Amino acid sequence: MISKLLCILILVTLNINAEETSSSLTRQKFEVIELKKELNNFYNEKEQEYQERKKELEGILAQIQKEKNEIKNLHDKNLEILQDIKLEIESKTSKIYNAMKPKIAADIFNQMISEGKIDDVFDILIKLKESNVTQIMKFLSVPNASIITQMLENYNIKNEKKD
Repeated sequence: MISKLLCILILVTLNINAEETSSSLTRQKFEVIELKKELNNFYNEKEQEYQERKKELEGILAQIQKEKNEIKNLHDKNLEILQDIKLEIESKTSKIYNAMKPKIAADIFNQMISEGKIDDVFDILIKLKESNVTQIMKFLSVPNASIITQMLENYNIKNEKKD
């Protein structure tokens, strides 16, 4: 009889432990579900913040690109204006030297070349009438005339290759 009583006592204890384990598992399940909801809410909030920041950054990038294009357009306009000014100056310089006596022009060019401004002299000579260049070359010093002649030859070769 004691063995039956002992068996019943063991079964009752196991049953109580089983119920406690079952309720513990149920409680843990609810805790996991709550934790999952909290994590989902946290994730959704962070995703929303990310999307807002992303929109802000895209707006800033669009503004930067717009300003970059405006700066480029302004730069291009300024270059065009500068080129027009440069052409106008070259045109006036050519008119002045075309009207000048060849000996005086040659003296000025010799002085400019001695100051290291050979490229400026060359740029002016290219714009002058050919007959005036011939007359000026007569009055240039021999070394300067030689340098200018070489530059003219190289210039003609480059232009022929482009054509």
